[in-house]
Amino acid sequence: MNATDRTPADLLRSALAADAGRPLVTFYDDATGERVELSVATFANWVAKTANLLQGDLSVEPGDRVALLLPAHWQTAVWLLACSSVGAVADMAGDPAAADVVVSGPDTLEAARACRGERVALALRPLGGRFPRTPDGFVDYAVEAPSQGDRFTPFAPVDPEDPALIVAGAEFSGAEVVERALSEAPSLDLTGPGSRLLSGLPYDTWDGLSAGLYAPLAVGGSVVLCRNLDRLDGESLAKRIESERVTASRH
Repeated sequence: MNATDRTPADLLRSALAADAGRPLVTFYDDATGERVELSVATFANWVAKTANLLQGDLSVEPGDRVALLLPAHWQTAVWLLACSSVGAVADMAGDPAAADVVVSGPDTLEAARACRGERVALALRPLGGRFPRTPDGFVDYAVEAPSQGDRFTPFAPVDPEDPALIVAGAEFSGAEVVERALSEAPSLDLTGPGSRLLSGLPYDTWDGLSAGLYAPLAVGGSVVLCRNLDRLDGESLAKRIESERVTASRH
């Protein structure tokens, strides 16, 4: 983190400048056996493509609300940083009817139809796979994102003091997300660059978002993000902690 970092998107830019090749997000889904590791550079590339999709194709502007009906997943982390890049408000598990855009996983498509704006569907399949058939009324993220540009420039400057995140009914500005993530990092045993936190917490609370994305990013660390971790027995979890060189965990 640099002293000038005021938004989560700023944190990602600093991470990219410091060491683009290091791991940032390692994702496991213990229901499917999926494992994906994204370096800072690869993650930032996905963020840029997603931000371009938001700003260009979906016409999202600063202050617009994007309801994210998504689990703890590497693609959710991408969407959170893309919203920050554009200046949109990422509303975790938010009301689709009150949102300008809704982004839905495969299990929440019916609820997502309440959004009168643009609707994006994520299959959440291994390797970022697309739906066999795009759900009616949605665009398929896996179809639309890859063709987007690899660099992103916002049309308007993002104000760090504007609302950036809503989770569990609480609203945070971009600056508040950065400040809180940084201040809470020591309590998560994140001591700085090289720290590697395993999180099995869902993304529907601040604690889950902090452990599963923002705090590791703020200190120059990385996260091993685990979905369906309850399917793993104690011995297998211990092996993962060892093999992934985890330095702290929350689950």
